[in-house]
This record gives sequence, C-alpha cells and structure tokens, in this order.
Amino acid sequence: MRRRIALAIGGALALAASVATATPALAAPGLIAAMQRDFGLTAAQAATRLAQEMTATRVLPAAQRAAGTAFGGAWFDPALGKLVVGVTDPAAAGAVRRAGAEPATARISAARLDAAKAAIDASAKADPAPAAVTGWRTDPRAGSVVVTLRPGARGADVDAFLARAAKAGPVTVATAPAATPFSAGTVGGDPYYINGNTRCSIGFSVQGGFVSAGHCGGVGSSVVGWDGSAMGTFAGSSFPGNDYSFIRIGNGWWTAPVVLGWGTVSDALVRGSWVAPVGTSVCRSGSTTHWHCGTVLGLNETVNYAQGAVYQMTRTNVCAEPGDSGGSFITGDQAQGVTSGGWGNCSSGGETWFQPVNEILQTYGLSLVTA
Repeated sequence: MRRRIALAIGGALALAASVATATPALAAPGLIAAMQRDFGLTAAQAATRLAQEMTATRVLPAAQRAAGTAFGGAWFDPALGKLVVGVTDPAAAGAVRRAGAEPATARISAARLDAAKAAIDASAKADPAPAAVTGWRTDPRAGSVVVTLRPGARGADVDAFLARAAKAGPVTVATAPAATPFSAGTVGGDPYYINGNTRCSIGFSVQGGFVSAGHCGGVGSSVVGWDGSAMGTFAGSSFPGNDYSFIRIGNGWWTAPVVLGWGTVSDALVRGSWVAPVGTSVCRSGSTTHWHCGTVLGLNETVNYAQGAVYQMTRTNVCAEPGDSGGSFITGDQAQGVTSGGWGNCSSGGETWFQPVNEILQTYGLSLVTA
C-alpha cells in the first residue's frame, strides 16, 4: 500500500513542479496525452482546448445570471472555443456577451425544460418506465426533453410512457442501447474489492475516505484495497435513484488529491469541482480500461437501468468497461463525477454516464481532498 501511494504522490509532486511555469490547462499532462489519443489532437491543440474549457466553466455562472429568466441552457462549442448560452429573449444577448459567452437563440427556457424533465421523473417514480425506455434528458439545443428507446422498441407500455412524457413538455424520441452498471467480479489487480468478490474503482479522495458508485456495495459492506489489505466500509450508499457511495477508510490507508494515470499517462492533481458545461472534454480513469477521454453530451439525464432509474446523471461519449464503476471523471484539474454505467466498450466505443461529484459531497457532508 505504501509503495502504491508513494508512486501517486511522486507523480503529483512532479506535476506540481511543472505547474509553476505552465498555464492552468497544463496542470494535468495526463489529460493532454489522453486527449491527443482520443480526440486526434496535437499536444498544443489539447492544451488550448483545455484552457478554453476552463474559461468556459468559470464563465458559466456569470453568464447564466446575465441571461436571467431568458437562460436557455449552455454548452461549450469547440469550433468557437468558448461557452455558448441560449437565450429566449434577444434583449438578454448583450449581457450574456459581456459576461464572456456567445449568445444563441433558444426555443424554450432551461427552467421550463428542467420542469418538464422533473415531471417525467416524478411520473416514473410513481409508475416505473418500461425496460425499453433507456433514459431521458433535457437538450437545450433541441429545445426539448429527449427520451431514448432501445432500437426497434415499441409497444403499448412505451406508447403510454411517451404520452405521459409529452404532457410534461416538448419531447423528442431517439434510440440508444440500454446502459448497465460497470462493476465486475474479481479479476485480480487494481483498485478496491467489496465483500471479497466485486471490483470497482476509486472515484475521488474526500476527508475520511473516498467516493465511488452506489451499485458497488451497500452500507456496511467491507472493502479491501488493491493489495488485499483491509481498507474500510461503506458508510453511505444509494442505488438506484442515485448511484453514489462514501467509503470510510482506516487501517493505515490515507487520502491523496490524485487521479491515477495507471502508467498510461501522468497522474492528475485534483484542485476543485467546477461543473463542466455540455460540449466540454472530459477524461475518465478506471481500474479496467485506465484513461479514456471524450465529451460531455448532456446534464441531468435519467438513466433507466434494469435495477431502476438513476436521476441527475451526466452523459458522455467516453468508453468504459466492467470494473471501471466508481472511477474518476475529471476535466483539467476539476473533479466531475464517479463512473456509473453505460453501453459499449473501449474497443468499439460507447457512452458512459457519471454521477456528479458535487451532489455526493452535499449529500454526505463531505469535502474533496485537493492539492
């Protein structure tokens, strides 16, 4: 255990030394290397995009306030290299532009879209969605709630769900494979093991332990580390409905503000948890497939797993595989969330959802361990 953590801290110190002379976007060279691989960018292009995304993330709160009730959602546009904010009232465009974002015409306010999705969520809690419905999310660029169905899936139960959804607000129907949680049976090697027979991945260090996925284990489940030594227990866990957990550690284990690169890329330091807008690049670290990058495709999405719906998830086109569950999603040096599940794999591609880390911190009264 000491050897493994020493390597992580050693990487962190090396990163810290480079930060002093680098731009903020270069604070996590592991992300740049992974983005080069997954986006087909040069190192300079990846660094530029990270810098632009960090700016967009910090501009978002002020731009949303500037839009006021006309706020129609926001997303990062890689072609423009900046944050785009939808506005339902052209009179708000000037204030949004002064806040540092590019205004665009929106058909419907974000508040109305969120209310429509909340109504669908409430309906699904009372009358669960059929298995053929794989999820639903708001799409500010389309001005509707997008309900996804398994390819070729129809039927009276699906039609009834879509009819209920349409009463809540504008709905668009699309197809998508069903998502499944990315936990796995013990296969040997890295991160942590629950009750001796399930492997998941550590998300982020918090004061007193770490956060991960809820489907990995229930409250009271015992956890051992990568080296087989006792690590701690699940102090909090929620799945379905949510997919997050808090594992309280002891037995000599301690925390570090590091996301591991697994020898594939350099380790990344964690400095905070600003929320990345739609369109932003995001990378994931997990114990099965290590580092992979992609883009944030949607916020506040409901994913309908076979075990039940999970709400307020973030959708990405980053690949993942069994055993990656609970692992870190990070943009630049900002924690985003813990891996929940998805479809596909890292050979043919797919999509993965994560549970936002800020909700986990708020639920359990935790604080990130940061550099």
